[in-house]
This record gives sequence, C-alpha cells and structure tokens, in this order.
Amino acid sequence: MAPARDPLPIPLYSAAQVRDLDARLIAAGTPGFELMQRAAHAAWRALRQRWPDARQLTVLAGRGNNAGDGYLLAALAVRAGLEVRVLAVCDPAELRGDAALAHAEARQGGASIEPWRADANLAGVLVDALLGTGLQGEVREPYAAAIAAMNASGLPVLAVDIPSGLCADSGRALGSVVCAQLTVTFIGLKFGLFSGVGPDVVGELRFADLQADAALVAATPWLAQRLDGSVVPRLAPRRPTDHKGRFGHVLVVGGERGTGGAGLLAAEMALRSGAGLVSLATRPDNTAASLARCPEVMAAGVSSANQLMPLLDRASQLVVGPGLGQGAWGRSLLSAAAASGKPQVWDADALNLLAAGAARLPSDALLTPHPGEAARLLGVDTREILADRRGAALALARRYGAVVVLKGAGSLIAAPDGRLVLCDQGHPAMASAGLGDVLAGLLAALRAQGLQAFEAAALGVWLHARAGVRLGAGGRGLAARDLMTVIREVLEEHAPCLN
Repeated sequence: MAPARDPLPIPLYSAAQVRDLDARLIAAGTPGFELMQRAAHAAWRALRQRWPDARQLTVLAGRGNNAGDGYLLAALAVRAGLEVRVLAVCDPAELRGDAALAHAEARQGGASIEPWRADANLAGVLVDALLGTGLQGEVREPYAAAIAAMNASGLPVLAVDIPSGLCADSGRALGSVVCAQLTVTFIGLKFGLFSGVGPDVVGELRFADLQADAALVAATPWLAQRLDGSVVPRLAPRRPTDHKGRFGHVLVVGGERGTGGAGLLAAEMALRSGAGLVSLATRPDNTAASLARCPEVMAAGVSSANQLMPLLDRASQLVVGPGLGQGAWGRSLLSAAAASGKPQVWDADALNLLAAGAARLPSDALLTPHPGEAARLLGVDTREILADRRGAALALARRYGAVVVLKGAGSLIAAPDGRLVLCDQGHPAMASAGLGDVLAGLLAALRAQGLQAFEAAALGVWLHARAGVRLGAGGRGLAARDLMTVIREVLEEHAPCLN
C-alpha cells in the first residue's frame, strides 16, 4: 500500500529565505497587499474549519506585515458577522505600507480597534498577529505581557504565520512564546516550526502557498528538507533467487553486565529489518538469555578484544555502543571495532567514549546521538544543542566527517557535505528506554542491504518514527520491542520485498 501524500511541502526555509521569496514574488508582479489579502483569507478559512461555531474573535496585532494579516483577518470576520475586537499592541500610527492599508481596511470595515492593556478582556478565538518571523532578539514589553495573557487565558489561539516569540530559523523560544492550537503559515515552511520548542507551540499546522509561482519557489535555496513517504529512499525488491548472503552480516557489539538487553534489542531489530545474518558480541553472562530470547541472533560471549576479532572479520556492518559501558571491557571492544575498517553505527556509550577521547572514529561511520551525547561530542552545554539543533547536527557532521542522526522531536540527519533532512513524524509515547537501540540496529540493517549512510539514516529514522505514530495511538507504555513488528509492516508498505 502506497503511503498517503503528505499535505505539507518538502523544503524548509529560514525567515530570510522566505522574505526573499516574498520580495521576488512582488517584483514578479504580485502586489504585496494582494499577498497579504491571500494570507488573511487562508487564515480565516482555517479558523472557520477548526472552530466553526466561534462567534467572538480577539486579534492581538503588533507591527509589520504580521499585524497586517491580523487586521485583514479581523475585517473578514466582521463581514461574516462575528463580534471582533482588535487589541493593538503596537500603535497603529507606526504602521507603514501594506500593514497601514490593512489597518485602514479593518477600521473602515467596522472592527473595534483599541490599544492593548494588561487588563484587557480576552474573548472567543484569539489571533496571534503580534511579531511574525521578523523578531530579532528576545521578546520585549509590552509583547511579553500580551503573550503571557494569551497563554494564561485558556482560550483557543490561531497563530498567523508563526507563533510569536518562536525563532523561525531554529525553533528556539525567544523569551516568551505563544502556545497556539492552530498555526497557518505562508509561502514557505519555516524550519523553526519543526525544531526546538516548535512542535510544542505550533499546534495543528496548516500551509498556504498564496498562489506563489512554482518556478520562483523551486529556485529558492532552502535550509533542509522534510522526510515524507514520497522522498524517503527505498530498498530494492528482492529477487526469487536471493539468499541471506546477499544482505549483509550485522555484528552488534555491546551489552555490559546489567545492560545486556540494549545489545539484544539492536541485534533483533537488525534481523527483523532484513539483514541476512546477525551476530551479537556481548558479555558471556548475557549469552544464555540472548539465545533464549532470539535464537536467530548468533550470540557470542566475549571477554576481550582478542575474542572479538574473528567476529569482526565475518561481519559486513557493525553496531557499536548499545549497553557497552565505559569501563575497560567496553573501551577495548570499541577500539578493536574502530580499527576493523568496517562500516559501522556508533550509539550510546560508543559516543560517550568518543567524546572522552577514548576512541578514534573510523572513516565510514554513522553517529546517532541524543542531545546530551551531542553536547558532550561538541564540548558544549545541552541547552546550546536544544537552542540550535540544526547548527549542532551540521557541526557534528563536519567535525567528525560522518553522517549524524541528532535524535529527538524533529530528528535531523546531517552529512559532512551540508545535506540536512528533518523527520517531523513521531509520537510522545516514544519517550521510552531502548528505542535508540532499536534505531541503531535498523540503520545497520539498511546499510547491510546496500544503502549508503545518509540514505539509510533517512529511511531508518522515518520508519522508526512512522511505527511510533501507529503505536502511539495506544498511549503511554510503548516498549522498544513493540516497534519491531510495526517497523517491518511500514517497511513492507513503503518498499515491498517483491515487485
């Protein structure tokens, strides 16, 4: 079954890139005020679809074109018979150009426009038309107070283009940020809607291209691309004569005492996602449980790097790190794996040992850090990673010369050459132990079956997230093992084993 077509575009832009596109659309013959009118109509349609019974509207208008969109939306609501109040946080006398024209249209149309006050009564659906994408630096007063009042009101909020206070380029909260239930964004998707705190404050996201010329849009540079089923790489179908020897041999190295399950999760996922052969090098204490749980995985107890060498020779792809620990045993096995010259996925304690300078990264590696591990790898605070996930992912890829999966909401896949994709799938129920181990095994299996590191990372992250969406519908308590069967199902739907 082919995946449903994602209604959102693929490219993600910075605020400057969207402003440049807007300027080129105007230069090509579409008046700026006409684009503003189209934006207002798009926001109005989305509002009526989301809240069809709304009878009151309170627009909080700031400055610039974002305010202009809000004033025109207010005029449309008045014509439809709603009770409309506009609270002007910026003095309308300061508005210029198209925004001033929009204010005049709202006033002439009968909208009630009054200055914002801290004790203003908010009612109905709130419209955030305060700051838009042009915000530079932290939110200042009186905008911070207006944002706080909106968030404390308990009323539904529609954000016009982007929630005010959200950095369009990184998703960082610029001090105060509006928490919307619905955001309608225009012309191009802003990267910050999908990263940082964006997923927490955007709510439902709608997109309107404002009838922008497709050729102009296609010619505009972008920051990253979104992953959806139409662009995610695919595994080739298998031929009737294929056999296990053609689909790689994944070796998982990990499972210190007390964390043996991590290595087994990675190994079983590699098996379930199509690797021809899977071995697990773990502490001898763990082998009996591993064989009982998954006899198809060739579990071998290793006490030293010397005992690991024959297993390394037979493998075509390694996973190093799940449950590895940072003691002498883990360090010795990591060093041996790094020296093997085999393509490999480094996760968990392999990344912590790399950050500590206890190992050298091989030339063909794929790294899968979460934000804390990424901070250690870059020698910064975790808050810096969260404030600029895109910058962090690219910095890691450049520093280590490797493809990097920066995990978390809006997982990013970055390559040393600057390629960057974002996965906006997933579910909060995936906040559970062991899911990273499953992802590491999945990525190794995809590489073992012929995909290059960047393509394997893109497909693997998307499969993992899509499976999480399906299972997340069941609520809390999702276990890592639950993902394996569903990942198989999603993979088969996306890239059938047979033609």
